[in-house]
Amino acid sequence: MQRRNTNQRKVIYEILKSTDIHPTADWIYERARKVIPNISLGTVYRNLKILKDEGLILELNDGKQSRFDARTDNHLHFKCEMCNSIYDIDFNAISLQINDKILDVFNVKSVDIVLNGICPKCIGDEREKDN
Repeated sequence: MQRRNTNQRKVIYEILKSTDIHPTADWIYERARKVIPNISLGTVYRNLKILKDEGLILELNDGKQSRFDARTDNHLHFKCEMCNSIYDIDFNAISLQINDKILDVFNVKSVDIVLNGICPKCIGDEREKDN
């Protein structure tokens, strides 16, 4: 079923494409209100679901909250345990090997890996506190 591409959806998608911070729906909603003052948070959630279902965005959910990403190529994510920032990591930046036996059994279409730790900014902040 082809859905209409509404102005609201277009605005939400453009907001998401304009950032690499992997924002929450609330963050997107606050920015969308500047363009469409009467937009509701429910409308933002509905349109994010449609964009996700259409394969235009990714939803990252850590069990506590969802964050959204307009970058849909295969890549990895790093989540900082201190500041909760999420960073994109290209596959070629790490060594990732998938066992051939897995590929023989499963039809792997994408990989969703989130690395957790402390980002360089927070490491630097901690070092400054120690001095």
